[in-house]
Amino acid sequence: MIGRIFKVIDRILSFFEEWTLFISVMVALLALFANVTLRYTINYTLAWSEELVREVIIYTTLIGCSAAVKARSMIKIDATVQLIPKIKVPLTFFSNLVTLAFSMFVFYYGWLMAALQVQTNQKTIIMEIPLVYIFAILPLMGGMMFLRTLQVIYEDIVELRAAKKSS
Repeated sequence: MIGRIFKVIDRILSFFEEWTLFISVMVALLALFANVTLRYTINYTLAWSEELVREVIIYTTLIGCSAAVKARSMIKIDATVQLIPKIKVPLTFFSNLVTLAFSMFVFYYGWLMAALQVQTNQKTIIMEIPLVYIFAILPLMGGMMFLRTLQVIYEDIVELRAAKKSS
């Protein structure tokens, strides 16, 4: 039952991550290409393209955190695990718990930051995008990381149970 729920969540999050990351990066690449082409052909610069690229970098970095948790490619120092293989499982669970705590922290404080942006009604300088949209990525990222980490913990538990049954 829980496995099926995590599979549905995985499909939804994967679809969201892959397509929004693809579309945002393609839009940024097209804007940069147009900017460079115009700059070197008719000596005209699109000021908004640099701002757009900056916002896309923010978005891809934060949403990419969720994809990194799924792919188990978060930054880790694994020298201790290589020296003492018996502590791999406890350290993995500890790492996942720290990731859960971090994702809750980002969700909570990101929500507060987004709420503050609603109150102040600030916008970006050139494109005048309301900053609440950019800050809303923080709680989104925190929630997605939380779900992905729960999924990874569940997969680890299933794998440990299967290893115990086979031995």
